[in-house]
Amino acid sequence: MAVLVALAALAGLLVGRYVRVLAGGFTYADPDAFPDAVPDADPHAAPDAALHAAPDADSRTGTRAVPGLDVRAEARAAFGRALRTWPVPAWPPTVEVATAAVTALVAWRAGLPYVYLAVAGTALALIDWRTSRLPDAITLPSYPLLTLSLLPTAEVPRALLGAAALAAVYGVLWLVRPAAMGLGDVKLAGLIGMAAAARGWEAWAVAAVAGQLLGALYALALLLTRRATRDTQFPLGPFMLLGALVAVCLDG
Repeated sequence: MAVLVALAALAGLLVGRYVRVLAGGFTYADPDAFPDAVPDADPHAAPDAALHAAPDADSRTGTRAVPGLDVRAEARAAFGRALRTWPVPAWPPTVEVATAAVTALVAWRAGLPYVYLAVAGTALALIDWRTSRLPDAITLPSYPLLTLSLLPTAEVPRALLGAAALAAVYGVLWLVRPAAMGLGDVKLAGLIGMAAAARGWEAWAVAAVAGQLLGALYALALLLTRRATRDTQFPLGPFMLLGALVAVCLDG
């Protein structure tokens, strides 16, 4: 087991470089945290640069996060840039170390079938935290990829049921208060429900509650420190994924 965890950590460290570059390819990057990100564009520059204009206020509920943004072209550019990258950690290696830590923890507590979600989840958390977006280009292909990775667990039927159930719960929450949650969160909930249900219904329940609870605690902290108001919006995806990490790492 120790060797497996060490190999998972090493793999996570190398893959973390790709996670960093991929996350930096979606609008819009903090250049200090993501030196590999494509810089913000001059509105009079070439069309490729215009992919990285600042997002509007309604980006979480729309299908296009930036006016005039071609999300498919953006995704192709982001993945292409990542694939051309050498797996050498950048400095400071914060993203790489975070990916390694999550990957090693998941491999230790849950096993290799859950490592894919650890990597994809790290990328989605980073992107959502920076941009308040959860790109379909990562979320939607993750459904079949996660299903394939869970085949060795023999729990795919329960996993699919858990995916549908948690997506439905978040879908209702989105319908009730669409200003506080995006459709990207609903799609992410399906992935989380799939992985958690494969571990058991107790884990599914933890995943369903933990993301909302962690998000509420963060909002409360912002209010208490007067860094936000009751109307302040923040990305929920990272807290959903952190809750999923807790759930997946529970004993099955």
